[in-house]
Amino acid sequence: QVQLVESGGGLVQPGGSLRLSCAASGFTLDHYAIGWFRQAPGKEREGVLCISSNDASTKIANSVKGRFTISRDNALNTVYLQMNSLKPEDTAVYYCAAESPDYYCSGPDDFRGMDHWGEGTLVTVSS
Repeated sequence: QVQLVESGGGLVQPGGSLRLSCAASGFTLDHYAIGWFRQAPGKEREGVLCISSNDASTKIANSVKGRFTISRDNALNTVYLQMNSLKPEDTAVYYCAAESPDYYCSGPDDFRGMDHWGEGTLVTVSS
């Protein structure tokens, strides 16, 4: 069974950092494109990052550029979203999504068409 599970969310003060994890089961992530997106209360889903299959390219939303990065640990079949210099407006439920091999991200909103989505993890940025 194909499954994505996010973890690592929590409460953090403005200016702080968090690292979210997206662990896959039922398939191998390393050749898949991965998208991270978020949804704040009362708002539309927003793409944050999309990394292409085989890390061919990474597309990053302007709202998080310079603060968020993505990385893979193929041995653990896990993708990470490192979030630094967090702001209150980053408060949202964060999700990861995966698309089949050989997918090239055209933008951070590519998650919308991806095959597999996780259940999300809540990030709250507040003092």
